Amino acid sequence: MTPVLKITDLHKSFGDVKVLTGIDLTVQKGDVVSLIGSSGSGKTTLLRCVNLLEEFERGTIEIAGEAIGYREEGGRRRRLPERQIARQRAMTGMAFQQFNLFPHMTALKNVMLGLVKTKKLGQDEARAIAEKWLDRVGMIERKDHFPGQLSGGQQQRVAIARAIAMNPQLMLFDEVTSSLDPELVQEVLAVVRDLAADGMTMLIVTHEMRFARDVSTKVVFMDQGRIAEEGPPEAVFGAPKSERLAGFLANSEI
Repeated sequence: MTPVLKITDLHKSFGDVKVLTGIDLTVQKGDVVSLIGSSGSGKTTLLRCVNLLEEFERGTIEIAGEAIGYREEGGRRRRLPERQIARQRAMTGMAFQQFNLFPHMTALKNVMLGLVKTKKLGQDEARAIAEKWLDRVGMIERKDHFPGQLSGGQQQRVAIARAIAMNPQLMLFDEVTSSLDPELVQEVLAVVRDLAADGMTMLIVTHEMRFARDVSTKVVFMDQGRIAEEGPPEAVFGAPKSERLAGFLANSEI
């Protein structure tokens, strides 16, 4: 079976600082893979490379068997045209730390926007899809509210609905609870848990260790731009192989 995501020997630097060094990672359909590790270990940069929000210097990223971002031409690596990159970027959905909703649009209009502008759906079809996903994340009763009328947790649920409504092959979550007050964290994590139970393929950056343990099919521990350890959650959390991972978990709430 062709993996939904296959990353091979990925390298990324910011100037002289190496952020990702030789990342290899495979995500199969239905997998829920959580990336854990200290701040600065490269987790968010990895997600942004997958979504082509960051360029990478070496290696390949394939989604559903298609190499994204670059092609080899005459022995040289060239970035693909922006139109092709836009199409490839639509293969993934991404929910960010910040909700990035348009403040002048209602929740419903925020979710409909990509369906109309990018997928070229008619208003009626776009509305039906948007309402389905707003209902799925528990926000249908607030579909006519503007972001400023919603709590942080509610805004994040709308942002998740907006990303999933585009029917991506892979969903990326980047610390989606880090901007929320503690009492709002669980309502967002519950949505992600439900999506995982439905079989959605996900790559999740999170500092919520208990959540990563409960929801993941695989946990990846990143350290200094490398994958230091990976495996099923019971192995990663229950029997860490390295002192570095054991120390990280000892300082985490599980």
